[in-house]
Amino acid sequence: MLPNNLPDVLSRWQLRNTTERERSRTAQSFCVPKADIASQGYDLSLNRYKEVVHEEVEHRTPKDILADLAKLEVEIKQGMEKLEGMLG
Repeated sequence: MLPNNLPDVLSRWQLRNTTERERSRTAQSFCVPKADIASQGYDLSLNRYKEVVHEEVEHRTPKDILADLAKLEVEIKQGMEKLEGMLG
């Protein structure tokens, strides 16, 4: 079930002329100056105004991934041979 954001929206609406104006554009809700909206041709698409912060992700090297896959392949083969032995 999706969370009900309506109580949050209503409480923030009451603050729209005070602290809400200080919220970052990375937040769930934020204010945008009318001049910014006008400069975008009154396009209200969220992606025009919301700032997205991307986290840096470190990936394992392809060689490390291949080494792990090779180990898994050996384990799978051993397991299959054991099953074949059980089947006779």
